[in-house]
Amino acid sequence: MKKPLRLVVSLTIYTLISLSLLGQKGKNKDSNIPAFGNVEKTDLEVKECDFDRNAEAMVLFDRGQLDYIVGTGIDLVRHIRIKILNDKGKDRADIRLHYINWKNEEDIKDITAQVYNLDPSGNIVVTKVDKKQIFERQINKREAEKVFTFPDVKPGTIIEYKYKHTNIGMINWYFQRSIPVKYSEFTFDYPASVDISFLPKCYLPYEQKADNSASRTRRFFSMSNVPALRDEPYILNEDDYMQKIESKTIAYQNSSGVRQNITANWLQVIRFLMEDDDFGLQIKKEIPRTADLDAQLKTISDPYMRMKVIYQYVKKNMEWNGNPGIWALNGVKAAWKDKKGTTGEINLILINLLKDAGLNAKPILVSTHDNGLVNSADAGTFWSPGFYQFNKVLAKVTVGDNVYILDGTDKETPAHLIPPDVVATEGLVIEKIETFEWGWESLWKDNLQYKNMVILRGNIDKDGKLSGVASVNSYDYARLSKIKAARKGKKEFTEKYFSSNNPGITIDSIALENLDADSLPLVQTVYFNQQISSSGDYQYFSVNLFTGLEKNLFVADQRISDVFFGMLQNHSIIGNFSLPEGYQFEELPKNIKMIMPDTSIVVTRMSQVNDNRLTLRVNLEFKKPFYTTAEYEGFREFYKKLFDLLNEQFVIRKKANP
Repeated sequence: MKKPLRLVVSLTIYTLISLSLLGQKGKNKDSNIPAFGNVEKTDLEVKECDFDRNAEAMVLFDRGQLDYIVGTGIDLVRHIRIKILNDKGKDRADIRLHYINWKNEEDIKDITAQVYNLDPSGNIVVTKVDKKQIFERQINKREAEKVFTFPDVKPGTIIEYKYKHTNIGMINWYFQRSIPVKYSEFTFDYPASVDISFLPKCYLPYEQKADNSASRTRRFFSMSNVPALRDEPYILNEDDYMQKIESKTIAYQNSSGVRQNITANWLQVIRFLMEDDDFGLQIKKEIPRTADLDAQLKTISDPYMRMKVIYQYVKKNMEWNGNPGIWALNGVKAAWKDKKGTTGEINLILINLLKDAGLNAKPILVSTHDNGLVNSADAGTFWSPGFYQFNKVLAKVTVGDNVYILDGTDKETPAHLIPPDVVATEGLVIEKIETFEWGWESLWKDNLQYKNMVILRGNIDKDGKLSGVASVNSYDYARLSKIKAARKGKKEFTEKYFSSNNPGITIDSIALENLDADSLPLVQTVYFNQQISSSGDYQYFSVNLFTGLEKNLFVADQRISDVFFGMLQNHSIIGNFSLPEGYQFEELPKNIKMIMPDTSIVVTRMSQVNDNRLTLRVNLEFKKPFYTTAEYEGFREFYKKLFDLLNEQFVIRKKANP
């Protein structure tokens, strides 16, 4: 999930604002939040959330007070109380408070935390969190977190904590979480000489108030009974769909009374990054090529092959230390020497080596799917440009007319595939302004698909036992989705991709081919047997085996998020089944072709019987990578018909005596 977003403008703007404003902080008159430590017994006796009964925990209240303090910056005081409803909710007692401590930019302090339980006599027992048990963990050179765990947490417990986040900058306030929120409020108190825009992204009712004086402005927002945002299948990023208030500073009035616009543009962002010690200057560092890399490149003149060799070398020889982000925090030279580094360090090393080998390589900033979509619009839209939107830097390499996007921390993705965590998004290519080579790149290729082909051969005996072999051929992203599990061992792989989705089927053996040939499909040969279902004189079976499409995930009547597959898909089943002597098909399912009204999904099924042998082919093609919530109703209805077709039973019976 994204952390609260900082206002990122041109370098010194924020400091200028803080030093130039006058005014005193106002008081919040709207809040009905109880004082810290004032817990009602009735809350401790609550067994479930009355507006979200499946919840394992719920936020009783979450209050944020954001104050713009003259000469200091923007501080957040936050007060949170959470009710634990069952054992699954106990992990809510592990607290991590993230902040930027680079150059002492931010801090989190004044942490107070308590636990509330009822003893056997019904008395409230209070346990304070020992301040000695609150730890600071340095994530990397720029980021840290305060970490603590509430003791004695069990179903029925209430946990409460309060803290101050200093110099936080602008944030988004989230009313919604992955657990329900009974009440949430957000107040921002700031000088009237600052122009701040608020954008509520809420489809549920919310309250807002504004209180203006000559020197201060106070905005108040609240929301009650907010249900949990639960995972929906194929959701891109939950943050993009949560109930929230977005805010940004547009302008301020300087000491001379002149309004100064502070919205940035992408040129400013790029110029800043190119001059930054931990980014742009690192690209200029000379990375010494090793003797073994030189030896590999010596006889290779083809640019594509040179790129592949360097890419494979970096993936093999550099270890990711777990730190994401775009920065080379300890420098590319130190990371190269240690053979270990951050995402930024490894990929800036990759770019250096590619450029040194005469290839057209540039850094490209991206936001992964779990970080959310980037707003690529320039100044004038609600969100200003800023590097805070990105959480990764990759290498963009141009070879002839082809563009390749490489991630040196991704051990499995081959050079010809766009990394799956950024496919179908946009990236910002960073280059000197004067070259006009900077700008937005669409991370998409029409010829890359998630493609699975299942070839089935089976024999049914007189006792209704189906014995067969399946050859599952997984191409491109389908291969990539399975390869990590395949390397861990056949037992885990078999359970994940074959046994769990096909109950009632016994897997006798499995063989894997092309594990290390990333340009070839992953071939999974599976020997299996199954006792097919029967009713009276009839027996029936499904040919939808080992496809990954055994279960329809889109059955909910409503959906709040877009359906994001991220890539085009192609699925096919080719089947050949033999019946026992003296049996026949009751009625063969009809040949059929179904097309989504917008033609984005096409499915065909053709089958025929010769003597006692069934041959069939099913083809399913997805021609676009996502469906909006507005399209969901039609998509869901088509999906139901699709799965009815895929799971339709083939019925056999004994032939009647002549």
